[in-house]
Amino acid sequence: MSKRNKIIYWIATGWLALGMLSTGVVQLLKTKEEAELMTHLGYPLYFLTILGIWKILGVIAVLIPEFPLLKEWAYAGFFFAMSGAIISHLAMDDAAREYFGPVLLLALTIVSWYFRPASRKPVLSTQ
Repeated sequence: MSKRNKIIYWIATGWLALGMLSTGVVQLLKTKEEAELMTHLGYPLYFLTILGIWKILGVIAVLIPEFPLLKEWAYAGFFFAMSGAIISHLAMDDAAREYFGPVLLLALTIVSWYFRPASRKPVLSTQ
């Protein structure tokens, strides 16, 4: 892996981890703003707990060494959560500012996944 790609990977992964960890903690705390957002989007409040726990576990999976298949699942979870957030805001015809966080985290997920080193990719069977 080139030095450039390694730098891109770690910057994207660091910001992704920070974003997912901070939003996961806020969701677990069930702040007033998060509760209002979930209600506005039509989701039950227990969904905050589910999202918060899975985001934090996903951050751990992406950052720890080894376990490449687990990392794939974490990236997929981040992708589904953020694309689902974008679609939810679209369905509610929300203002453009509501898309910034999910779009940024989705882009960071894609960049981090794309530039991950070989040691963090699952080995594909050739059988």
